[in-house]
Amino acid sequence: MKRFIIQTLLFSSVFGSAQNEYKMANKNFESLWYVKAAEQYERIIAKGDDSQEVLERVADAYYYNTDMNNASKWYGQLFTKYGKSVTPTYVFRYAHALKGIGNYELAKSLVKIHKQKLDQGGLNVNELGHTDERLDDILNKPPEFFVSHLSMNSSMADFGPMFYKDKIVFSSSRDSTNLRTRIYKWNEQPYLNLFLADTVGQGTDLMEVTAFSENINSKYHEAVVAFSADGNTIYFTRNNYTNNNLGTDAEGMNHLKLYTATLVNDEWSNVQELPFNSDDYSVGQPAVSADGTKLYFVSDMPGSIGATDIFVVDMLGEDTYSSPRNLGPKINTAGREMFPFLTDKKLYFASDGHVGLGGLDVFESTLDEVFSTPVNLGKPLNGQRDDFAYIIDENTQKGYFSSNREGGMGDDDIYSFQRFERRCGQDLLGQVVSNMGIPIEHVAVFVFDESETELAQTTTNENGQYRFDIELDCSKQYVVKTFRPGYKQKSKRFDTPNENQFVNNVLMQLQVKNNLIVEENGQLKIKIEKIFFDFNKSDIRQDAAFELGKVVSVMNEYPDMVIRIEAHTDSRGDDNYNEKLSDLRAKATREFILSKGIAPERISSAIGYGEKRLLNDCTNLTDCSDNKHDTNRRSEFIIMDMHGRLADLEFEDN
Repeated sequence: MKRFIIQTLLFSSVFGSAQNEYKMANKNFESLWYVKAAEQYERIIAKGDDSQEVLERVADAYYYNTDMNNASKWYGQLFTKYGKSVTPTYVFRYAHALKGIGNYELAKSLVKIHKQKLDQGGLNVNELGHTDERLDDILNKPPEFFVSHLSMNSSMADFGPMFYKDKIVFSSSRDSTNLRTRIYKWNEQPYLNLFLADTVGQGTDLMEVTAFSENINSKYHEAVVAFSADGNTIYFTRNNYTNNNLGTDAEGMNHLKLYTATLVNDEWSNVQELPFNSDDYSVGQPAVSADGTKLYFVSDMPGSIGATDIFVVDMLGEDTYSSPRNLGPKINTAGREMFPFLTDKKLYFASDGHVGLGGLDVFESTLDEVFSTPVNLGKPLNGQRDDFAYIIDENTQKGYFSSNREGGMGDDDIYSFQRFERRCGQDLLGQVVSNMGIPIEHVAVFVFDESETELAQTTTNENGQYRFDIELDCSKQYVVKTFRPGYKQKSKRFDTPNENQFVNNVLMQLQVKNNLIVEENGQLKIKIEKIFFDFNKSDIRQDAAFELGKVVSVMNEYPDMVIRIEAHTDSRGDDNYNEKLSDLRAKATREFILSKGIAPERISSAIGYGEKRLLNDCTNLTDCSDNKHDTNRRSEFIIMDMHGRLADLEFEDN
């Protein structure tokens, strides 16, 4: 969804009446409604029209929505049929689409074949970074980042994080009950607005997401912000929309503009647009220099080197600014440079014109009077798709970036990272998961050298991740061991390679220790045979007492274990009656366990839910067999906590 802020910088719109599907497809394409346009062009091709223009348009429609699988497919057909007549722009786009699906070899071959055409078209091959040597350097670069997906991401677009005091402001097309939900036809998602999230402790996860400001969020797009050092001035990107009027250029195109607002009595007010905006081109994606004297931004204004460039103005005080200056060809290329972020040390930005792995990649340039040649930050931060909107705290080397890589929740997602200071030696990090692949927190992790001497220990975080603040020697054997009550102890040996500044990533998969402790749907439970009660009664029968004795035995084995009890019925009978009866049975179960010496505080709750939580579709309105109904009759013992003291540990290799 960040693509609105990219492509609005690149296209003008032509609106006319449509008399057939071809005209309608073109109109939707020129209106930036790429999802619908792609479907229409494919229908046109299926009817026999595979002209060069139609193939270019269908491929572009997918390219602009970063669907690189379909884009590379249709660019491939375009080059197969019309390879001699395609323009350098399409060589550039096809190469990026190929890199976006990981086909680096074909991308490099394509550029070699069309090198002369690219040079004649002003797209320098070396500048594009498709040559063997430069691309291989990026692919072989030792990783410097530990990347984590965030729990706050939605199925919609989430991107463009920015530090704000002890919080993060970001852009999202997620719905909010405080905002009007309107659909942006580019990709059939709601319009973007600004949201606020809390950071969690000293970590990098984000929680408690709320709408940022009703005075700034409008019914159109707001995204990508920057703040003054004191946090009292915000710079933000919005459609050309002021005083309830949507401005357009002579061709009917609505561009982006930069706006400011000031914080007065904890409310954002005095929204104004900046003087270097224009109805004829886009200005957006602000970034404030560390000393607060300069404002950087992205634009396709006259004087741009490529599709979009990074510019800078001096902030002269009293809402006055110098004339915009292009950062020049060392930073800007014939491609797209976007999403700048400044620290007192460096400029970070996204580009598809410098050497890259596909789509937008993140680059850094050191600031020492002038900017140094940008350096690609490599994997795993950069990948085959778009990686952008990078921000970092240089003191902690922690930060956030945005990506539409595979494995995310939606269109674009926000990721956190920890950057490692490169030093002599090797790093050790990893993750601990259950045998179902679910991350496990609070696991004690130990590292030993080849003589079984303990070097360090740490504990996994909420994502099951761990990292050791020690250096490992090259060409040595080490052992990682884990301990967590309730799980079998795990030991894994590994050899470090003969390579400086390498990151050893060791995944540990744990199994539950007690056979009665199982994992279901991400929860640990004590699993016993079904407990049966006499009809319309909650008394504990002798056979039920035998099974409940197993629960007591497990809790005695793990003296720090805390559980909750749930009782459930099938759908037969009156709903209220079932809920009351199940609650009586849950509480009778609790009293039985307590009578065997278990402390009351170790049972957090005992609740009957009746037929509210059926495991299948056997509702009141469904005719089911007795066996299917019986599936829903159950008592569950869910483990809430089972931490223990880490002492006198004995490890076994397995």
